[in-house]
Amino acid sequence: MSLFLLFLAAFGAATLLPLQSEAVLLGLIWQGSYSAALLIMIASAGNILGSCVNWYLGFKIEQYKHKKWFPVSEQQMLKTQSTYQKYGYWSLLLSWVPIIGDPITLIAGLLKENFTRFILIVSIAKIGRYLFVYWAYAMF
Repeated sequence: MSLFLLFLAAFGAATLLPLQSEAVLLGLIWQGSYSAALLIMIASAGNILGSCVNWYLGFKIEQYKHKKWFPVSEQQMLKTQSTYQKYGYWSLLLSWVPIIGDPITLIAGLLKENFTRFILIVSIAKIGRYLFVYWAYAMF
């Protein structure tokens, strides 16, 4: 059950939901019931899949941009697209950063970023973040 909760926390944290997965990961590492490698793999898988949901939503959301309920103005979308295009797909390396990371993955879908490249770069960022969290924990 703990592993499933870690997966859910990591998945949710990668979507636009305001969740934290690092605390769950560290709690389970501290508990010592599972290997750190297994926990990092599960957290990474959940987080990467959550980012894939964002990419898919971005990929499909443009068809709704003229709806009254659409939460982002045309001006905001153009500005965001311009910023993403300025820095390109390498901005996906920031997909792990709170607040800005999730929208970056959504925008990548909106701009039809190549999915294979998306997965590769996001995986590097997400796995790297969890490895860093583990390394910081192990140092103290």
